[in-house]
Amino acid sequence: MKRNWELDELIEHFTILPNEMRLIENKTGETRIGFAVLLKFFQNEARFPTHKYEVPKAVIAYIAKQIFSEPESYAQYDWTGRSITYHRTQIREFFEFREDTIEDAQEMAEWLCQHVLHYDHEFEHLKERVYRRFHELKIVPPTPDRIERLIRSAIHTYEESFFQATYQKLPSTSLTQLDSLIDSISYLEIDEEETASDSSIQISFNELKADPGRAGVDSVLKEVNKLRTIRNLELPDDLFRDIPHKVLKKYRQRVSTEDLRELRRHPDSIRYTLLSTFFWFRCMEISDNLVDLLIQIIHRIGVRAERKIEKEILNDLRRVGNKYGILFNMAQTAIEHPEGIIKDVLYPVVNEQTLKDLVNEFKHTRPAYREKIHTVIRASYGSHYRRIVPEILSILDFRSNNDVHRPVILALELIKKCTQTGMHYFPLTDEIPINGGIRNNWGTATCPSS
Repeated sequence: MKRNWELDELIEHFTILPNEMRLIENKTGETRIGFAVLLKFFQNEARFPTHKYEVPKAVIAYIAKQIFSEPESYAQYDWTGRSITYHRTQIREFFEFREDTIEDAQEMAEWLCQHVLHYDHEFEHLKERVYRRFHELKIVPPTPDRIERLIRSAIHTYEESFFQATYQKLPSTSLTQLDSLIDSISYLEIDEEETASDSSIQISFNELKADPGRAGVDSVLKEVNKLRTIRNLELPDDLFRDIPHKVLKKYRQRVSTEDLRELRRHPDSIRYTLLSTFFWFRCMEISDNLVDLLIQIIHRIGVRAERKIEKEILNDLRRVGNKYGILFNMAQTAIEHPEGIIKDVLYPVVNEQTLKDLVNEFKHTRPAYREKIHTVIRASYGSHYRRIVPEILSILDFRSNNDVHRPVILALELIKKCTQTGMHYFPLTDEIPINGGIRNNWGTATCPSS
């Protein structure tokens, strides 16, 4: 029970009603206040207090005021004698509750396995559900220690069933691949120096568990390697289709914290299920990481290009004020002297340097500015980042149900098809999805084959 209560909460939950008062009025002294506190506590919690001082002082004082007793008398109430046993019986009968039995605990454990543990393993949530279930059944719950043992027993039973069911769904090829991967990883981590030259063993278990790190070509290639390693396990796509992610995350975290040698000591059903859960989860996480890295790299290319261009033009650029006035004077002078020589007619009105500044300002603003940005972006992509595109396209599947984005999907498929051909240009026989696949401001750029 919570410790702090507002007055309106006390009135709502601990006001003694007339039919309840009839149970209390024939009792006196500490028995009166003790019985009243037990009655209202049970009414709100559907259980009796585990110890005398579990009841907050504010609740005791509010109840004592209603039955004209002293709150201090509650401390003298006998918590172990025959009176409290009789009082509990009275209260149970008043609310039509009964005591729990061994069969009730067994049925509660089965109920947890069938209706709760499938989607929630949080211990405090389970405890709350158990107390609520006992309340619905009008059964006085057992002691907190027995409740805890009941929940842990139910979790153990559920996990045994879950591990065995998952183990049965794993194909023999996946089991073989898991064994091979774990053996390779163990060998790599035990004798790291000798295996450093073996190109077939390139990744450790800690690396499979690690985050991608800073965005860059190396981090993308490393994540691709991780994902390809996990994909080679050939885990069924529907292996955990009906299991909520927060339940699977429990086993995924367990694998992340356990040493590889400890994992290898588990029985087959537990070991293979834990590893499958970890790799199944990591497959999704690494896929998300690759997309995030790609977005970060694209953003980085654009930001660096803008910074480079801005740095180049910073000293060269000098904005011209009163452009409309200058243009008006130039237009008026040109109209008045249509046959005149520019140097003789316009330079006295607008000097040569001002005109040069106007030209430079235009060159360094849209669209000329964006063209320079695009040039730098393309150079950065072509010389460094271009090699990650085939790797990403080979490991990720891009889909969209939106017809607006269909040209982009077709463009990605075309790039993927032409990646290994070595062509610099697309064949005329191929349909190039330019409309909708390439931005308008990039329309005149050459379409690379990869």
